[in-house]
Amino acid sequence: MCYKLAETSIDGPITEVLHYKDKELMEALPLQLNNLRKEQILTDVVLCSDGKEIPCHRNVLVSSSPYFYAMFCSNFRESQQSCVDVKDVPFEILSSIVDYVYTGSISISMELVLPLMQAAAMLQYVRLFEACSTFLQAQLSPDNCLSMIRLSEILHCVSLQEKARELAVRSFSDVASSEDFCELSLHELVGYLEDDQLCAEEEQVFEILLAWIHHDPFARRGSIHDLFRRVRLRHVHPSYLFQFIANDPLVQSSSLCTEIIESVRRLLFSVGSCCPGDLQPLWETPRRHTCKEALVVVGGRKNNERTSREAMLFDEQTQRWQWLAKLPVRLYRASYVCMHSILYVLGGLTIRSGGGTVPSTTVYTLSLKTNQWRMAEPMLTPRFAHQSISYLHFIFVIGGITDDGQISNGVERYNTMFNQWELMSPMPTAVQHPAVAAHNQRIYVFGGEDAMQNPVRMIQVYHIGRNLWCRMENRTVKNVCAPAAVIDNKIYIIGGYTRRVVAYDIKANQFIKCKNMKERRMHHSATVINSELYVTGGRYINGQDVIEDLDSVDCYNPETDTWMSKGNLPFKLFDHGAVPLVYVSDKHLPT
Repeated sequence: MCYKLAETSIDGPITEVLHYKDKELMEALPLQLNNLRKEQILTDVVLCSDGKEIPCHRNVLVSSSPYFYAMFCSNFRESQQSCVDVKDVPFEILSSIVDYVYTGSISISMELVLPLMQAAAMLQYVRLFEACSTFLQAQLSPDNCLSMIRLSEILHCVSLQEKARELAVRSFSDVASSEDFCELSLHELVGYLEDDQLCAEEEQVFEILLAWIHHDPFARRGSIHDLFRRVRLRHVHPSYLFQFIANDPLVQSSSLCTEIIESVRRLLFSVGSCCPGDLQPLWETPRRHTCKEALVVVGGRKNNERTSREAMLFDEQTQRWQWLAKLPVRLYRASYVCMHSILYVLGGLTIRSGGGTVPSTTVYTLSLKTNQWRMAEPMLTPRFAHQSISYLHFIFVIGGITDDGQISNGVERYNTMFNQWELMSPMPTAVQHPAVAAHNQRIYVFGGEDAMQNPVRMIQVYHIGRNLWCRMENRTVKNVCAPAAVIDNKIYIIGGYTRRVVAYDIKANQFIKCKNMKERRMHHSATVINSELYVTGGRYINGQDVIEDLDSVDCYNPETDTWMSKGNLPFKLFDHGAVPLVYVSDKHLPT
C-alpha cells in the first residue's frame, strides 16, 4: 500500500489529503474476476465453440478487445444474445484466449501457435498476436524461413515477415538448399537477387539461380537472361566468368546472355575504362552492402628479429586481430596484392637449405573461403624488394632486385583469366623503393632511389593498354620507401623518411599538401579501406635520429584531412604488406 500526504501551506488552513493506491487490490482484481467466471457468478454471456460453452462477463470481454466491444456495444444481434457462437475458433483455442483475458498469461507452443495466432487476429488481441509472432521468430532457421514468409503473408504479420526475410537474405546460400527455395516465383527470386543486403558471393548467386532453373527447366529456362542480369559481373572472378559461366549450356542458349559476356570480354581485353552503354548499368552496379573490406597485414620483419610468416585480419566489429593461416615459408621483402578477394604474395628472398638467401619466383595465394595457402603460377623472373599492383584482371610486378643483385627495370604481368605471365615494356629508369599506384589504365611510379641510393625526382607513367612508358621530371617528388594509395582521383604518397603526406591530383597534374604524420616514417604499408587510408607499422626516426620499429595503425580521412589512431598491431613490423580483402559479412572469419 502507498500513502502520501499532500503538501500544506504554513500560512494557510491545515488540510491533509491522503493519496492512497491499493496495489494489492489492483493485482488481485483479475484473479477475483477469474474466480467469479469459474463459479459462474454474475456471468452474463456464454461463448460457444464446438458445442461447448464458456461463461464470461461481457464487461471483461468488452474491455479486452475491440472485437467484443463492437459486438456487445453496438446494434449487432449478439448484444442481445445470452449465448454467442464464436465461429472458426476451436474450443481449446477459445478457452485459452478467455483464460488469457482474465489472467494475462497463456502458453504458446508449436502445436497451438497457428490457430492461436489466427484467433488472436480475428478477435483483435494485438499483443497476443505479436506474442505468437515473437514465438515463431525464435523458431526461424534457414530451412523454414521461406515457409514462415508465406505464413506471415497469409496472417498479415509484418513483424514475422520482416524477421524471416532478414534471415533469408542473411543466410541465402543455406536457404537456397531448402525445399522451399525452388518453389519461389521468378518475381520473388529476382527480389532477392536485387537486394543489396544479400549475403552471398556473386559466384554463389549465379549457381543459386541455375539451381532454381534446373528445378523446372522447361518452364524456367526462358528466365535465364532476366536472372543473369542480376549477377554483379564486375565482382565475379574472371576465370570463373569465362571458364564456367560462359560455357554453361543455359547461358549459351541465351543470345542475350552471350552478348553480355562478350561485352565484358571486350571491355577486359581492351583494358579500357569506358564501358559500353548497354553494359554500363550491369558493370557499374556496386558490391552488395554485405561485402565488407577488411584490413589484412602479412609478412614483413617482426620485432626486428626475423621475417614473419604471420597473416592477420583486423575485424572492425570486434576491434581485434584474427590470425589467418601462416605463410608456408619465410619471405623477406616480397610484394603483396589483393584481387578478387584473394591475397597474393609474390617473390621475395628465401633461405636456402644450405644457408644464404636467393630471390624467388614463387607466388602464394590465400582465400578466406579455405584459409589455406596455395601455389600459383610462378613469376618469370626471380626478384625481391619489388612492387606489385592490380588493375582489372591483371597483376603487374615492377622492378626490384633480381638474382644478379642489380636493380631491375623489368615489368611482368599476370593474367588471372588465363593463369599466365608475360613480359611487358621495361621502366625507363630502374628505381628501388618507389611509391606505386594504378588508376584509369595507367600505373604511376613515384620517385624511389637509383643504384647509387640517390633520390629520383621523377614520375614514371605506364599506359596499360598501349604498353608504353613515359617520364615526367618533378621536383616535388622525393620519396623513398613510401607506399601510395588511390582514393577517388588522387594518389596519396605517405611518408618515406619524412612526415610529409602529399596527394597527386591526376586530372590537375599537381600535388596537394595533406596533414603530416606525427613521425618520420618509412618501410611502412598503406592501403584504402572504405575510402580511408590505413597506415600500418614501419620504422621511424626518433628525436635522437635513432631508427625504431612501429606497431601503430593510423587512419587518414581525406575529407577532413585528419589522422586518428586505430590501435596497434600485435607486434612491431616493417617491410610487410597491407591489403584490403573483401569478404561476405555473414561468413565466420577464420580464427
